[in-house]
Amino acid sequence: MSIQRKNFYFNIVINTVILGKQVAKLVGQERILILIRNAFQKIDDDYELANSQAQIAKKIAKRLRLKLPYDIRQLYCKKCKQFIVPGFNCRVRIGRSKIKALRITCLLCNNVYRKLL
Repeated sequence: MSIQRKNFYFNIVINTVILGKQVAKLVGQERILILIRNAFQKIDDDYELANSQAQIAKKIAKRLRLKLPYDIRQLYCKKCKQFIVPGFNCRVRIGRSKIKALRITCLLCNNVYRKLL
């Protein structure tokens, strides 16, 4: 673990103790959005960096007991828990049967999940 990452987690603990839970949750939400935005920008250049930023965002949400917004929750594979981006490492298809469903296939673990439309 790098020094920068340790300091990042240390700052979260300090913010929780000094500022209070409500302010810490607001700061945590801002950091989560910043990390996810950076992960989207870096996904083409460096997948490992983007994935680590997305995992840190998820850890912050768990640590502060925040519920991730729906659109951010859909960016994680439900089986392998990796950061997935449509067109890069997951495939999105629309079903052609009577029941319309969106099929999302993770190309890392080949898990398929369906969402009814």
